[in-house]
Amino acid sequence: MSRSGNYAVTISSLPLQIFVYCSGCYLPFFFVAEALMFVYKGAVLPYSNATLAAEIILLVLYAGVEGCRLFIGAKGNLTQRKLPLFVALALAVPVLFGYLFFLLWQTYVLRIETVLIYIGIVLLACQVVFSFLTVWAFLR
Repeated sequence: MSRSGNYAVTISSLPLQIFVYCSGCYLPFFFVAEALMFVYKGAVLPYSNATLAAEIILLVLYAGVEGCRLFIGAKGNLTQRKLPLFVALALAVPVLFGYLFFLLWQTYVLRIETVLIYIGIVLLACQVVFSFLTVWAFLR
């Protein structure tokens, strides 16, 4: 935090924090919805047990990485530190590949999954843009 006169100037990004908060609320919703869809697909569609287990494991890994990314990004923004924001930006890559897996390479993709994944990708893209802008502001 830099000093200007008698008051402190805060350069944290409110839009970034809003998108991180929204994604933090969206993550449990997406996880539960996707888990319920796996239950449905496992009961209705012809799925091998190994494939279903692998896709569920990927869902858990995605949720773990996304949760860590959101935590690190929020702390980096609020403490006005560049390194956590760079780590959050780097973790955005595996999160994007998680979304792409569920959209393109999953055995069966339902229409509702497509909508949920696009919402997640839009939230992720907004966070990446605002993270770059925030890092740039921290560097100035």
